[in-house]
Formats: sequence, structure tokens, C-alpha cells
Amino acid sequence: MADSSRILALVGSPRTGGNCDVLVDEVLRGAAEGGATTQKVTLDRCTIGPCHACNACAKSGECYQRDDMDDLIERMKQSDVWVLATPVYWWGATAQFKLFLDRWYAPWHGEQSRELFKNKTIIVIVTLGDSNPDTAEPTLQMLRRAFAYIGLELADTIVAAGVYAIGDAAARTALMQQAHDAGRAAAG
Repeated sequence: MADSSRILALVGSPRTGGNCDVLVDEVLRGAAEGGATTQKVTLDRCTIGPCHACNACAKSGECYQRDDMDDLIERMKQSDVWVLATPVYWWGATAQFKLFLDRWYAPWHGEQSRELFKNKTIIVIVTLGDSNPDTAEPTLQMLRRAFAYIGLELADTIVAAGVYAIGDAAARTALMQQAHDAGRAAAG
């Protein structure tokens, strides 16, 4: 990683100020203290169309759709570390997060496009109201397998079980410290 890491957080929760936000903000705070440049995008505020499985990207390396994914891909290219956060909805990621992830299909095609994924480090944050952390496992397994397939380095995974109400995560000292430490470590 470069001396001044660039860290991009992509939040899949539609709940502003929710537990994903609280933990992402703490990761970014730790990263900024470590000298990193940080930015945060809430996917619910973006217009991202679904992948249409047309395979036009197989020829061009780009999706034919012109939406906020274009800007997100540029931001991702310019970042060293991606903080990816989603709550668990029915044992999976939110629709907003899944739309974003499915659109990685286009940049994965073509040699030039695959540069997006080279030398990137990932921090995953998964929050869930259920107190059983195993409920997050299907979401985590999907992400781990996708990252392994693409060749992304998973630096840290933060699972926040039993955080349903807004602010629940902020009251968990050990969880907040884990998020802060992940950000500091990502800053290099």
C-alpha cells in the first residue's frame, strides 16, 4: 500500500445513521488517524441498475448502462482499500449492496478492466439484528468466494450480531475498537 492510503467505504444499508454507518465511520476515523484519505458512499443514494446478463461487457469490458456505477468504479480504481458494509436481510446482503456487487461482472471482463481489482484490500462489515453470528455466514460465504475468485485480499471481517436498533453498535466497546483498529491497520 502507498504511504497515504486511499480508503473508500461503500455502505449497503438504507438506514442512515444505522449500525453499518456507525461501524464504517469508526473504520474511517481510525484510517484518518493513521493518515489515510477516506470517503464514504451510501449505495441507497445511488442509481444502480441491475446486471441484465447481456454480456455486452465481454467485448468492451464496460457495462452499457450509464448510471452511478460509472462513478463508483472510478472511485474504486482510485482507492487502495474498500470497506464494504451491509446488514443481513434474509441471510443475505441488502438489495442495494447486491446490485452493486452484481455490477462487478462488467469490470471483471477484459484484461484492462480487471485492473480495477488488482492490489485492493477489503474490509467487510456485516451487521445483523439476530444475536447468532452464524446468521451472517451465507452473506460472508458469498463475499469470501467472490473475493477469492477475483483475487481480492480480505484484510478484516467485522461481524456485529445482535445490533438491531440504531446505535446498538456504538454501545459495544470491543466492536468499535475492532472497527477502529481495522481502519488504522488499513491506513498502512
